[in-house]
Amino acid sequence: MTRRSRIRLLVIDALAVLLVAVLLGLGTWQVHRRAWKLDLIARVEANTHGEPAMPPGPDAWPEIGERDAYRRLALTGTYLAGRDTLVQALTERGGGFWVLTPLRTRAGFTVLVNRGFVPERRVPPPPAGETALTGLLRLTEPGGGFLRANDAAADRWYSRDVAAIVEARDLAAEPGGVAPYFVDAARSGDDAPVSGLTVIRFRNDHLTYALTWYALALMVAGGALYLTIDTWRRRGS
Repeated sequence: MTRRSRIRLLVIDALAVLLVAVLLGLGTWQVHRRAWKLDLIARVEANTHGEPAMPPGPDAWPEIGERDAYRRLALTGTYLAGRDTLVQALTERGGGFWVLTPLRTRAGFTVLVNRGFVPERRVPPPPAGETALTGLLRLTEPGGGFLRANDAAADRWYSRDVAAIVEARDLAAEPGGVAPYFVDAARSGDDAPVSGLTVIRFRNDHLTYALTWYALALMVAGGALYLTIDTWRRRGS
């Protein structure tokens, strides 16, 4: 074996070791992601099937996070009519809009309620007077969606960005403040807006990805080992 051949073999082996390390790292990362996803799914399942709780008030707002997503809530309050926001939606019923309406709760603060889906920009007015409802706590969706940014000035909304909607609808001055989350109203019939269309589904392909990365690492390691053994065998023959 020439010196040049030995150097080439060492470079190939070094690159193979580096590539195997990267692939093993990616596989291990997917294993950790799978554990995180399973924990998320279990937490959401517990939240959606728990007893309805009172909506978190101002003292709890700074701590609202992923662990609170999809918690069942029971709200009582009065809708602020004429201050609806239509957010583009794609549902099992086709394309259309979510109808978000502020609800001034009996507790004294305001919550944006996703009253449901409408196929066009005609919005039925909310119930008058005090209303009781249940729903799921949802985290704000800043930054837009559908690869498009929200345009408050043109009243075009592609995600349920609570802070932006509060500013656009001049809700910041509401007594007690406005919650930093919104609530998807539970199903209450087929009248528009159609509620209860929340999709709770999480892809969990992390085990498949992990096995793929580990298999690629094994193939690279096996290929490098075969090349090294074959090269030294040829040298001795």
